[in-house]
Parts: sequence; structure tokens; C-alpha cells
Amino acid sequence: MKIRALLTVILLTVIVFTLTGCVPGDGVNTAARPAGFFWGIWHGWIAPISLIIGLFKHHIRVYEAHNIGWWYDAGFYIAVISGFGGISLRRHKKNSSNKSKSC
Repeated sequence: MKIRALLTVILLTVIVFTLTGCVPGDGVNTAARPAGFFWGIWHGWIAPISLIIGLFKHHIRVYEAHNIGWWYDAGFYIAVISGFGGISLRRHKKNSSNKSKSC
């Protein structure tokens, strides 16, 4: 069981570091090629990671400055809300099921 947990953590770490190659401010998006809806979703999902990377690399931001506007914003906020809101709903369900078992 411990080996499986360790392998899962290693796999998730490798995936996160591989996928963070597309953080806001990395130069992929420019004024000529602004970020769109799907980039907004991606940047919303990796916002916490971008924030940490931004502490060490000052050109990395949480939010892409070169974007198409409303559609990018919609994707960004959908990802942030679904990502972090989903975590809190999952925790709430676990806590309520544990309370019902103890009664």
C-alpha cells in the first residue's frame, strides 16, 4: 500500500511539473497571438502553481496579460471555481458521511 501511494505521488509530481511549462507570462502568448478561452481554463487550473513559480521567476504571472478578453476571463474563472469549489464540496461530503456513521 505504501509503494502504491509513493508511486502516485511521484507520478502526480512529474505530471504537474511537466504541465506547468505553459504558465502565464512564459512568452507563448503575445499581443499578436493572445490567449483564448482554453488557455484561460488551463491558467485557472494551474493558478496556485503559477503563483509559487512567480515568487522565484518575476516574469511568470497567475493571469495572462495578453488575452482575448471576456472569453479568457470566463475560462479562467470557470477553472478556478470548479477546481477549488470541487475540492471543498468533496471534503464536505466526506465530513457529512463520517458524521452519519458515528451516530
